[in-house]
Amino acid sequence: MQTLLNTLYVTTPLSYLHLDNDTVRVEVERETRLRVPLHHLGSVVVFGNVLVSPALMHRLADDGKSLVLLSEHGRFKARLEGPVSGNILLRQAQHAYAGDPAFTLAIARAFVAGKIKNTRQVLVRGARETKDGEESDRLTRRADDLAAALRALPGAADLDTLRGIEGEAARQYFAGLNLVLRADARAVFAMDGRSRRPPRDRMNALLSFLYAMLMNDCRSAVESVGLDPQLGFLHAVRPGRAALALDLMEEFRPVADRLALTLVNRGQLNRDDFTEHEGGAVTLADNGRKTVVVAWQEKKHEELVHPLLEQPVAIGLLPLLQARFLARTLRGEMENYLPFIGR
Repeated sequence: MQTLLNTLYVTTPLSYLHLDNDTVRVEVERETRLRVPLHHLGSVVVFGNVLVSPALMHRLADDGKSLVLLSEHGRFKARLEGPVSGNILLRQAQHAYAGDPAFTLAIARAFVAGKIKNTRQVLVRGARETKDGEESDRLTRRADDLAAALRALPGAADLDTLRGIEGEAARQYFAGLNLVLRADARAVFAMDGRSRRPPRDRMNALLSFLYAMLMNDCRSAVESVGLDPQLGFLHAVRPGRAALALDLMEEFRPVADRLALTLVNRGQLNRDDFTEHEGGAVTLADNGRKTVVVAWQEKKHEELVHPLLEQPVAIGLLPLLQARFLARTLRGEMENYLPFIGR
């Protein structure tokens, strides 16, 4: 549990939050673990089986502070707010800015820049760790191609051009991803480019499954801060499509990619963890899904130092933080949206 950006995040199961004068007190097994003055908080976010006292719920509502309920895996469940809330103003700003071509392009460019920088790091790290000099050179060339794509972003005058740069960068990235796989695993897990709906090989099946969980986390993040998940900036608006969640997801795809590479390179997944269907589709089998779900939840508990906050943050909280940065940008509290850049 920790407080970030005026938000208290409680992830410890069976925690009990209650009102203690003008303070939120968090207890675990009747032991006080944290006290936070209410005037320091703008919202409270709880994960899974966490108890919140009625008195605290009423006080949060009276003070115009939100209480967000997520499942233990981060799935959005509900948002409790009082009669006066800034979310309608936030959504008005989101809809107004979505009609501003210059703002839309700037936000979309930030999402794409975050994605390309983070995918490039995957290739750079692979080039550094491989013992094969030729493969290191090939990975370095792919990383240089992504660096060129980054340099081209400021010159993109419209969304179609920006999407074209992003698409070519993604093609270059996935073409090099096979070289980051352990050599003796490539026969089973090599990719022939990115394929979806349905995945045509085991690595694509693994990535699609991880992306689906990441998408859920990003949708929960944008809903938790009161944004409209259907209205994006980079992804086109379509009925039933959570375009903003897809936007936010772009900068975090490499987190899923690195986990996929780790599961394969460490031998935690093998041929038997996948099912091949008639017509060429490949999906994760039951045992494979269980392995990936457990690994994803463990990954989300790992901590890293956030480059902007300069303090340790669990990986699972990163989409929530970035959603708040986006909300602050829409409110005019931040000049520009800054994507998360891993190290």
